[in-house]
Amino acid sequence: MSGSTSRLNAISAVTNYVPLSPPLNFVETPLSSFYGKNVFNLQVMKERLPKSIFKSVLKTIEAGEPLDASVSDTVASAMKDWAIENGATHYAHVFYPLTGLTAEKHDSFLSPDGLGGAVTEFSGAQLIQGEPDASSFPSGGIRATFEARGYTAWDVTSPAYILENANGTTLCIPTAFFSWTGEALDKKTPLLRSMKAVNTQAQRLLKLLGHDKVGHVSATCGPEQEYFLIDRNFYFARPDLISTGRTLFGAPPPKGQEFADQYFGAIPDRVLAFMLEVERECYKLGIPVKTRHNEVAPSQYEIAPIYENANVAADHQQLTMLTLKKVAEKYGMVCLLHEKPFAGVNGSGKHCNWSLGNATQGNLLEPGKTPHENMQFLVFCAAVIRAVHKNSKLLRAVVAHAGNDHRLGANEAPPAIISIFLGDQLKDVFDQIKASGAAKTSKQPGVMTVGVDTLPPLPKDAGDRNRTSPFAFTGNKFEFRAVGSGQSLSGPLVALNTIMTESLDYCATELEKATGGDSSKLIPAVQSLLKKIVDEHGSVIFNGDGYSEEWHAEAEKRGLPNLRQTIDALPSIVEPEVIAMFEKYGVLTARELQSRKEIYFEQYALTLAVEAKQCYEIARTIIYPAAVRYQSELAGAAANCKAAGVEFDTTVLSKISGLIKDLGGKLSALDTLSHEMGGGGHGVANPAEAAKFCAEKVKPAMADVRNICDELESLVADDYWPLPTYQEMLFIK
Repeated sequence: MSGSTSRLNAISAVTNYVPLSPPLNFVETPLSSFYGKNVFNLQVMKERLPKSIFKSVLKTIEAGEPLDASVSDTVASAMKDWAIENGATHYAHVFYPLTGLTAEKHDSFLSPDGLGGAVTEFSGAQLIQGEPDASSFPSGGIRATFEARGYTAWDVTSPAYILENANGTTLCIPTAFFSWTGEALDKKTPLLRSMKAVNTQAQRLLKLLGHDKVGHVSATCGPEQEYFLIDRNFYFARPDLISTGRTLFGAPPPKGQEFADQYFGAIPDRVLAFMLEVERECYKLGIPVKTRHNEVAPSQYEIAPIYENANVAADHQQLTMLTLKKVAEKYGMVCLLHEKPFAGVNGSGKHCNWSLGNATQGNLLEPGKTPHENMQFLVFCAAVIRAVHKNSKLLRAVVAHAGNDHRLGANEAPPAIISIFLGDQLKDVFDQIKASGAAKTSKQPGVMTVGVDTLPPLPKDAGDRNRTSPFAFTGNKFEFRAVGSGQSLSGPLVALNTIMTESLDYCATELEKATGGDSSKLIPAVQSLLKKIVDEHGSVIFNGDGYSEEWHAEAEKRGLPNLRQTIDALPSIVEPEVIAMFEKYGVLTARELQSRKEIYFEQYALTLAVEAKQCYEIARTIIYPAAVRYQSELAGAAANCKAAGVEFDTTVLSKISGLIKDLGGKLSALDTLSHEMGGGGHGVANPAEAAKFCAEKVKPAMADVRNICDELESLVADDYWPLPTYQEMLFIK
């Protein structure tokens, strides 16, 4: 009896792939002709709005001033006309609930005129506020299921845009989402609050450092998005990928990433065509995509923009993930954003490159050529060091979820220990400050000589890079590398902005005390502050190998926490000092923080519940029958050989028979645990306990089932094996 026809059909379909998407023509439509064409950006507003209205809106966008609600009707009318001219029939308030996904409610521009016809309408009130049903979104106890009212509010600082469809377009309006009681039910509201808070304290500190004219300070972000692409035929032949986003089974292929030949290699034509269309769609939406390349793992890739206002970057990142998935379908592929879709090869992250800056002082984390003389940079950098050390558990918590548990601490991702890499130059500067209270020199960059006369001299940076650090300084920004690939950027950004707000507040307060308003005392006050911060918080600085066991031991000596799992990390969100900090700066209330802890524990438990059920189903109904069929064939062959007096090697038969027996027992154990786990469409009764149960009992039980099934894959005849293998999914393009 032959094995799975679906797997064989999938392989056949992949190898006979015919592109469905028409080729792009960048000669007839160069990049400059469509960048931002689907965005209601400043240029469009300047052209369509009265001068006074445009100036009012511009003050809100660029200076963070309160929005004048009286301008809303004029803006709404201009926005509607622009959208309809571009084919829009509906508008949608787009928001970001605590699922971490994008949500949207569509309404038509058409309204009956009472005469049998219709007119297009879009008022300022409709632009400013919407009312989606809030009852089914996770609220962590803030709202009961029967309490349904929720509101969306127009975020004028993130531009509206048009999403195209074959049958028309939709005007999309980024919004905040909150409950009838005024509490944040989304990712955007606390991000906007945190950006307001960090601006206040950053401006305060800059004025203390001697600046008379200080512009609005914004957090900036540029996320590096990693992802996998596999053929849709393989995807639909893998129930685990469909329901969980990762493979619950799969033996290692003969060749994985050992040779690192995928990394920055030539991009396959089909994938490059996909990338080009993704970039075109991103450009139309004003997303400043800059980089594309092959990543380390087979079939893994990366897309990265230049960095921009953090709130806009978070919105753009959500759009980028949607675009990756949408365009992949046109090329017969599926984009996988799970942090670890394939065991044994590198997982995917979303490195969050974060900084602070404004129009008057520039990038506040730009060290210059002589950082030891750059007082402003040293103070802001020291504030980061203090913030990360004091709040390392919080930073670990905001990247904690079921998918990231498979990645953090593995050989391709930063460890669960939060530390800072500064590089040789900055570490030397702060070592000098620690030793004597002041830095007098900075290591200088040099010129690299490679021994080839035809190559130009290459400038060499003053320090190396470190890819094992979860929080690394990379020239003029910090790279938070622990963020998961499928995760919303907003949570990590809220944490970074808030802890930096507290640290800037501390620095400003200390300088105020030390100077008493006397500017002549500023330099010694700054030197004293820097030394104090390095003395108290320098233990978080580590320039070595974050993957080594020696670092784990050293980190423990330094008192740096090592929260390896989500269940260990999430409670940090509601520690008293964390609540006090978020409440002090008006970012999140105790109730809002508690709700998030409940939601994230519940999401973890529900994720594991789905995985456990899918694991049981695949093993019981797909793998187990295939193994039994092959066992039967081997047993029949053995019986025939015995009857004919021919010797038959029963080694494989014995192994398979033993594994089948063991699999039956492990499946029964997993089934029992799944029933004990409970849960369902309305969540779980006690999220923290459910998450702990899943982590400590369900995950090991799933691993037991997987280990047996993966061993069976290496023994069962290839034509019997029912699931597309790692070798096929990762290497057949």
